[in-house]
Amino acid sequence: MAQWMPDPTFYPSPKMAMEAPPEKYAFLVLLNPTHEGKHDALAVVDLDSSSSKYGQVVGQVEMPNAGDELHHFGWSACSSCLAPYAPHAHMERRYLVVPGIVSSRIHIIDTKPDPRKPRIVKIIEPEELARRTGYSRPHTVHCGPDGIYVSALGSPSGDGPGGIFMMDPESFDVLGQWELDRGPQHLAYDFWWHLGCDTVISSEWGTPKTFEKGLIPEVLLSSGYGHALHVWDLRRRRHQQVLDLGKEQQLVFEVRPAHNPAESYGFVGVVVSLKDLSASVWMWHRDNGKWGIRKIIEIPAEPADPEMLPPMLKGFKAVPPFVTDIDLSLDDRFLYVSCWGTGEFIQYDVSDPFNPRKTGSLHLGGVVRHAAHPKKPDQPLNGGPQMVEISRDGRRIYFTNSLYGAIDDQLYPEGMKSWMVKVNARPEGGMELDRNFFLEFDGLRSHQVRLDGGDASSDSYCYPS
Repeated sequence: MAQWMPDPTFYPSPKMAMEAPPEKYAFLVLLNPTHEGKHDALAVVDLDSSSSKYGQVVGQVEMPNAGDELHHFGWSACSSCLAPYAPHAHMERRYLVVPGIVSSRIHIIDTKPDPRKPRIVKIIEPEELARRTGYSRPHTVHCGPDGIYVSALGSPSGDGPGGIFMMDPESFDVLGQWELDRGPQHLAYDFWWHLGCDTVISSEWGTPKTFEKGLIPEVLLSSGYGHALHVWDLRRRRHQQVLDLGKEQQLVFEVRPAHNPAESYGFVGVVVSLKDLSASVWMWHRDNGKWGIRKIIEIPAEPADPEMLPPMLKGFKAVPPFVTDIDLSLDDRFLYVSCWGTGEFIQYDVSDPFNPRKTGSLHLGGVVRHAAHPKKPDQPLNGGPQMVEISRDGRRIYFTNSLYGAIDDQLYPEGMKSWMVKVNARPEGGMELDRNFFLEFDGLRSHQVRLDGGDASSDSYCYPS
């Protein structure tokens, strides 16, 4: 819906966004891994510390069909609407674009006038997505200066290539493939951009046939999953460069560019190395007009008794960290890293992005450790730190424990009980679990979190701080 004044939650710079009022609500996708009984849902969590319902689910909308596997989602409009070359300041942060990664069905959900009562206003069926784009399995959603961008992991048959498609931000019609020339790019996963450089960075997972029933060991051990980043010309929609991390680096996942549009670097997490089961974080950067990449963080696997490991890990006698998500604070100072396998959640000071410093660590869940939350110290947890979201001021971090239904069952075959927690971060570095914030879900699994008014992975800023 158009309005006459810019949305007050659009901010020209990350610094101005950091000065915004604290978040009051979290929107959270929940999936039903059995596809029976309750359908997947979008839940609303009260985050207003003065509320009597603080830390509780205060609203929920259930999807009309079974088996969507709600995964990643995003706003239809954000601070990028203030871009000087394509201003759309009349847009409103109101609608959430919520795809099902298994069904390829896209839900448009209205969060106003009452965010506690979201409602579905449009559904795009998978046949429509396939007809207009040739893609399926929509994944990352980003509101851009000129529309909604969505990555897709493959074709309707479950093969490649995957890529990016665009949607109209007002009608929510699917417009078509974004790429005019994809070059050698075949695999897709996450993407984001440097608006100041007119550059898109995309990452790689695998084709749907290679992950929908869980990771396939033969594909993994033969380096068959993604191990590269792709650099694109944002305006001309053409492939420019491959940044290959090497075949031993498997599952190149979440990309987090610097929020300051004057900077030209960013970070990507790699789930596992075939050399030693370690995980890593790499930094891309531009130097003399050319993009390069280097490893800046390596997290080793932890030796473990095979009797305590799931079948797919017993032969390795170790539990890999499995870095499945990373997130960068709006001041570009702190990078948070989820180690879904070992259950560690790590904070790094990346003020010098070439030389990060570890400034905080905590454990929750984990394949072997099963670390408990302080609110229920006698209750072992499974799953581990997974999808991370940071408040605009960087003081509160929220994360959940489910990765993807079929892969949850491979690493945690005992059955996953899902939860969401909050971490309090200190301005100078360091963090601790909020002892009173521990939200559990009955039968459903929690995945990505979005905060009302924007968060550290939702918005792109057009002006330097």
